[in-house]
Amino acid sequence: MRIVIAIGGNALLHRGERADAATQIRNVASAAEQLAWVAERHQLLIVHGNGPQVGLLAEESERDPTLERGYPLDTLVAETQGMIGYWLAQSIGRRLPDTQVGALVTQVVVSAADPAFDHPDKPIGPYYPTEEAERLARERGWEFTKEEFGMRRVVPSPHPIRVIELPIIKRLLDDGCVVISGGGGGAPVAADRSGLEGVVDKDLVAALLAEQVQADLLVILTDVPNVYAHYGTPRERPLVLVSPEELEAMSFAAGSMRPKIDAVCAFTRATGRPAVIGALDELAAVVTGARGTRIQPVPAHFG
Repeated sequence: MRIVIAIGGNALLHRGERADAATQIRNVASAAEQLAWVAERHQLLIVHGNGPQVGLLAEESERDPTLERGYPLDTLVAETQGMIGYWLAQSIGRRLPDTQVGALVTQVVVSAADPAFDHPDKPIGPYYPTEEAERLARERGWEFTKEEFGMRRVVPSPHPIRVIELPIIKRLLDDGCVVISGGGGGAPVAADRSGLEGVVDKDLVAALLAEQVQADLLVILTDVPNVYAHYGTPRERPLVLVSPEELEAMSFAAGSMRPKIDAVCAFTRATGRPAVIGALDELAAVVTGARGTRIQPVPAHFG
């Protein structure tokens, strides 16, 4: 099979961990064991997140007194693609020395008129105490949202239209390479390829790539084993097999599960092929259908 797997930036930097390189490299090594298992058996395209990493780089850049202004977000997304792609390619390559693994800096065309640029809602970076978030909002003009563990910066997240490097990605997959692309959702650019200040949702880009490379399966990995109906309530229950229509009729948090739901529904509707949302540490079982929430374009009963 040809499989597209989306892995979150939080899988590389867990909540509460220091953002040290050594910590992230250890986490990448753990993820690579799971990804290598898939790559031994299937054609594999990996899309990774970068929310914690790009937010950290943005903060460091803004604080650098030698700079007139901080680096733009599209440039920082490209920077994290190189860093995380390098770590993943290294770690998977050690486990599969006879397989070519390539990380590709990816540009994603978005509309400069996308309403998201006026309504930032994508969290990036670390959690801040309320007082510090208020200070940063005053000093830097950042916008914040309140989450369970504190305040997080939010930035625009325009909708992906086209992946510029798609022909290269297809060629590499056809040649049997494990491809790492669309990292952090890809660097957002306008139609003329000029960079734009924002980040693209990596799950939506994974769905777009999965459709365009004719993937047999889209896998979106998260830190829970299933999608849950009525999450956080006494009526909570895991979903095992579900249709796009059933999923879209439910309510999910905009900043966490909702983009994943939108991505799998878009892929399944466009292709008629299945998608799965599941946990990284259960990846083998997710791919084989033993674990996770499977989305298929047919009426299904809840598990």
